[in-house]
Amino acid sequence: MTLDPAVGERLKFLVRVVQRQCEHLRTTDARIFATPFTADRARALASDPELSERVEAFVSRFARLQDTLGDKLLPTLLHALGETPGAFIDALDRAERLGLIRSADEWLTTRHLRNQMVHEYVEDPAILADALQSGHELVALLTNAADAMISEAEDRNWT
Repeated sequence: MTLDPAVGERLKFLVRVVQRQCEHLRTTDARIFATPFTADRARALASDPELSERVEAFVSRFARLQDTLGDKLLPTLLHALGETPGAFIDALDRAERLGLIRSADEWLTTRHLRNQMVHEYVEDPAILADALQSGHELVALLTNAADAMISEAEDRNWT
């Protein structure tokens, strides 16, 4: 399959971006979750600027990777594969059928979790702790999806 040069360049760029984002998320994840993230650690954010910055970095990197994968790399890859762009849920369903993501439902759950990490932590440290710990458990889901999408592009010599 011959790839439109503009799509090919966009795909190469997005692959490089996603690779960096995965590396940064994995690094931050390892630093924060060497021990479980508890409500006590969440309460300590107000008095521990270093931990607070790490949590902000984790949330930002988690959200950024999910957005880049779902809103940019996946649609570009599907376009390169000859798929007709459609609704976001349709793209997720197609990605699941192609083995690029484990589950469309899981992806939507992860998106909801991202929103929870960003918006609800100020009110309740227990909710933040639970959301962050859940986010940590989903890092592999995001990075595995990234690896699958990158592999698909590499296997077709598009990168």
